[in-house]
Amino acid sequence: MSEQFDSVMEGLNDLMEYAKGDKSKARLRVREAPFRVKSLKQYTKDDIKKIRTNFNLSQRLFADVLGVSSKTVEAWESGINTPAGSSSRIIELLEKDSQLLEHYDLVADAQST
Repeated sequence: MSEQFDSVMEGLNDLMEYAKGDKSKARLRVREAPFRVKSLKQYTKDDIKKIRTNFNLSQRLFADVLGVSSKTVEAWESGINTPAGSSSRIIELLEKDSQLLEHYDLVADAQST
């Protein structure tokens, strides 16, 4: 039992030294996740317009859903820019699930507001 106690105490002492700034006894373990994240889909101007119109949303409402400006959606649909990052991921979710907006209560009828 003394050997186990000594091992635990050594670990605790190393931890205390690390907390004080001595990184020499620290060990970094990097583990790969058991999954991989799909890369972001690249959307064309036609893709964006089709997805938006499938939801019967104006550019302004589509922008509000995505948390971007209406000028951004306008630029996407004119081919000046393309969606990136979280916008691209949300558009992908919208493309895959036509009930997404209703399911998460992201839009409401004008009469209910």
